[in-house]
Amino acid sequence: MRKIISLVIVSVVLISCSEYQKALKSDDVALKNKVAEQMYEKEKYNKAIRLYEQVAPAFKGKPSAERMFYFYSKSYYNSKQYYLAGYQFENFAATYPKSEKREEAAFLSAECYYRLSPVFSLDQSDTDKALMKLQRFIDTYPNSEYLPQANAYVKELNEKLEKKAFEIAKQYNTISDFKAALKAFDNFLADYPGTTYKEKALYYRLDSAYKLAVNSVPSKKEDRLNYAKVTYTSLVKFKPDTEYKKEADDMLAVIEKELQQYSNIN
Repeated sequence: MRKIISLVIVSVVLISCSEYQKALKSDDVALKNKVAEQMYEKEKYNKAIRLYEQVAPAFKGKPSAERMFYFYSKSYYNSKQYYLAGYQFENFAATYPKSEKREEAAFLSAECYYRLSPVFSLDQSDTDKALMKLQRFIDTYPNSEYLPQANAYVKELNEKLEKKAFEIAKQYNTISDFKAALKAFDNFLADYPGTTYKEKALYYRLDSAYKLAVNSVPSKKEDRLNYAKVTYTSLVKFKPDTEYKKEADDMLAVIEKELQQYSNIN
């Protein structure tokens, strides 16, 4: 019985392969499209793509083109070729504005760019592009069934950009480029006022301001000490019981001691 089942399976595979090879070499566009759809249904997406690539030019402008380009796009998507899938879905949505698949295509196009977004430490060009595509989808389809997922993607991508901005500012502090750190933290706090990193950002801004001040040239030291004191106030005002309270208080003590010399002079 097992041998019979095995023979049946082998026969089916051979027939399938034979049909695919025949379609691949054929000049019959209808046959290619038919077999491509069969390959899609069998989840053999790369084989489907090879056939769709051959028939796509001939299908443009024909009534049956909409269905073909939809499966062509989905083949790229299901095989995780997101750059190509994003392009194809975007083109589909633009080419077939009255299609019942247009909304889905527009969403999947945006989702492809979301899936191309790299980890926060890498260049975020694709993240910016994904946010633009997702926002355009949200604006175009405010009542879409895909809206909750689109909003979730937007939230996740914004959090990624937020983390990257924080880590860049923190890196300036780590390498002792305190001027750049202060500017980066000021920009970060302005751009992300509700950030979950706010306490950390306020502390590292204080740390940067403190270290810049105490190591400053005499002509700039007083102003920088006063600014460091302001950054201390911002931290403890935001969170009086901050986890950095001891470190912050130690810095404040040094700042006030350093400032006393200017009080005596004045």
